Amino acid sequence: MKKQSIAKGFAVLTIASMFVKILSVLYIPFLRGILGDEGYGIYGAAYQVYTFIYVIANSGIPVAISKTISELTYAGNYKDALRAFKIARSYLIGIGAVLAICMFVFAGPISRILHFEKSYLAILALSPTILITSISSAYRGYFQGRSNMTNTAVSQIIEQIANVIFTLLFAMLLMRYSLEAACAGGTIGTSMGALASMIFLGFVFYKKKKFIIPKDEVKKDVKGYTYKQLAKRIINYSIPITIAVGATYAGNLVDMANTKIRLMTGGYIEAEATILYGFLTKYQQLMNVPISIVAALAAAVLPSLSGSIALNDKQQFQNKLRYSLRLCLFVVVPSAVGFSILSEQIYSFLKFGDGFELMKYGAVVLVFMSLVQIQTTILQGAGRLYIATRNVVIGIIAKILINYFLISIPDINIYGAIIGSVVGFGIALLLNTISIKKHLNVNIYLLKNALKPLVSSIIMGGMVFIFYKISYFLFNLFIGDYFSNVIAVIISIIVGVVAYVFSMIIFKGITKKDLIEMPDRLKKFIPSKVYNRISD
Repeated sequence: MKKQSIAKGFAVLTIASMFVKILSVLYIPFLRGILGDEGYGIYGAAYQVYTFIYVIANSGIPVAISKTISELTYAGNYKDALRAFKIARSYLIGIGAVLAICMFVFAGPISRILHFEKSYLAILALSPTILITSISSAYRGYFQGRSNMTNTAVSQIIEQIANVIFTLLFAMLLMRYSLEAACAGGTIGTSMGALASMIFLGFVFYKKKKFIIPKDEVKKDVKGYTYKQLAKRIINYSIPITIAVGATYAGNLVDMANTKIRLMTGGYIEAEATILYGFLTKYQQLMNVPISIVAALAAAVLPSLSGSIALNDKQQFQNKLRYSLRLCLFVVVPSAVGFSILSEQIYSFLKFGDGFELMKYGAVVLVFMSLVQIQTTILQGAGRLYIATRNVVIGIIAKILINYFLISIPDINIYGAIIGSVVGFGIALLLNTISIKKHLNVNIYLLKNALKPLVSSIIMGGMVFIFYKISYFLFNLFIGDYFSNVIAVIISIIVGVVAYVFSMIIFKGITKKDLIEMPDRLKKFIPSKVYNRISD
């Protein structure tokens, strides 16, 4: 298990993340078919609670592990890296156990506070998963800190496959008892998937002892750290990260309760408000597909940035910073345009039912949210942890306030959540850009870097629209509407990807310099004629 470059680590995690998220989207129609729209809203509410408690347990310390491990191993201090991991793992086990018990005990009051009383059983069933994921997160943080993303990627795939199988199985089996029981059954897959992932990661960790402390790379003259110093380092890194991520998901929880209450204030009955919230959940889950790619990029970038800071290599840090931002824009801008153009067709493909308008108008949130995530990772990698936290929290407060006022207006209703997200992430994006310039002395030129991906995406969007219409018309002459739509969507997406890449090459949005760190296996798929047209 060797260290991987940003590009290779990103490629490995991206492939796994895309598989995981696509699989998670594809099974939604089956789960929705079992639970119905109201049941899916109940299920989504329980997941928001679980996600909030999950990030409190697992957001800060695993990132602190990754950052600490990368700094120590770049300096050749493998022994203290291992000690730091063991300290952090014990913290995670303790925190995970306490939060799992709290979630179990307070499942009833939580469901009542959020005005989703029917989510009680689902929240209860999800509580053991917190402890299991805490252990998995410790190992993932270690491997990411060593710049080896393969084990994290494989564990994610194992986890999602188990999740899908057991989620659908238990939701179907328990539907005979009640809707609430079926929603709780649907959450069992999450626990089973997390357990499978934990077993795999633990097995690999204990099997690869030579990787953990490579004898030929250990430096004898490195500075050693005491237990107290290592523990303090982990805590100092993890607290601001936990606050930042926790605040984001606390905002989601407030939004969940706020959304339903404000919709009812606007004249909707409770069942209608729950269904509308279910529409928002479907939109968010589709958004998570490209967001997972950005999360993969963030995971690959953090240890590399931290390593550059540890070596006091400012030039290397700036190069990696700009590279990661350009890579982020390269992915999310065309994703947002594609989602907006094909929103209705994708919803029909996945049998999502109503609510595609949220995707059509809300795809722009993807760009803002992704850039904020990468900027936050950059600030964390540079040690500006509390600045990143402050900027995120200010954006969340703005988002909640705007949601509160807009959602209760009948003509706006659930779209108020989209507007709030645009404003909230927009504020955080602006503050992060200012902070990077002020504290890191780096101009990131967001508009300049976004121009070529945007122009290429507009060209791509035109091609997608034309090819979808032609394909749908031709296939609809021979087969039914649904399969005509499925085939047309797949064809138009493939055409869109090709059109986007070629447009980026023509406008010099992709250079040979960008491909230097790309894995050789991926380079082989680039035709020589195409490669020769890429500018230096």
